[in-house]
Amino acid sequence: MSMKLSFDRSNGEIDVLIDDLLQRTQVHHPEMIRQMILGALKSGQENDYLADQKLMRTTMKEMRFTNKVFAPYRDRKKVSIFGSARTEPSEPIYQKCVKFARLLAERNYMVITGGGPGIMLAGNEGAGADNSFAVNIDLPFEQDMNPVMKDSDKVINYKYFFNRKVAFLKEADAVVLFPGGFGTLDEGMEVMTLIQTGKTPPIPLIMIDDDNGGYWDMFFDFTRDALLKRGLISGEDFALFTITKDPLEAVQYIDDFYRNYHSLRFVKGKLVIRLNKVLDTDHLQVLSSEFGAILAPGGSMRLTNALPEEADQPNLLQLPRLTMEFNRRSYGLLKAFIRRINSF
Repeated sequence: MSMKLSFDRSNGEIDVLIDDLLQRTQVHHPEMIRQMILGALKSGQENDYLADQKLMRTTMKEMRFTNKVFAPYRDRKKVSIFGSARTEPSEPIYQKCVKFARLLAERNYMVITGGGPGIMLAGNEGAGADNSFAVNIDLPFEQDMNPVMKDSDKVINYKYFFNRKVAFLKEADAVVLFPGGFGTLDEGMEVMTLIQTGKTPPIPLIMIDDDNGGYWDMFFDFTRDALLKRGLISGEDFALFTITKDPLEAVQYIDDFYRNYHSLRFVKGKLVIRLNKVLDTDHLQVLSSEFGAILAPGGSMRLTNALPEEADQPNLLQLPRLTMEFNRRSYGLLKAFIRRINSF
């Protein structure tokens, strides 16, 4: 009969063997790796269905390689670009994407696309291979690696869509949507849902339209008339996305979003917003007056330094903070709050 394993240190000889393995391999964050090993062993004990084990194995391998590819570029902001694989290079929207990606590269951003044809090729073409990633999915059609990224070392091939989706958003400091089909709409809705529910930090979500506004303007009308008027979303949810026809305006919007806002995290129920430059008490008073609705009952906004619990991110400790008790509900309003911070 197999030994029942636990994530705490009650596994006797198994814990000793795992500790010895970790010491011999000299891994980073050994306690985290220890729990991953135990998770794999427990799965092997509990589940004899081979397809489940294959899914977990492949997921681990794909995410490990994802982290390896992106790790050397942690200090550069990245923009994920979505749009139709069927867009032809002769179409104006293709050329608009090339221009947009070129502007991003000129400002030291990197571009993430799916590595295929159409808008994906346009994004890689504009940014160039040195400033691009391609996160490809194995499909029987439409997904041959485009010529810009064919020989790049920043290409990742995924078996599972969900791993690819994680990479697109996990590494992105902004997401930009050009006109596309079901896949583009799927990615856009997912980003909005994750930001709206607080499952991912607020980032710019920009929809770049044709010059005649023939695509995303209709999406806006649908969102207003079919969703807002029925009470299926709230007015503040319109802050989750921005629509423009101008690539330069889109790039400027991303720049402006990070003008003072750096990043955020939750610490014991408190929302900690890291800033590039310190705010003063007058700024704090304005924010408290204009955005009191985002606070939990009895909550307040305060200017602070790094909290002790943030010591696990030593490269960010020097940044000034704005700390508050956020209501964990008004994420559309939180994006507007960040834009107000950037206005000072």
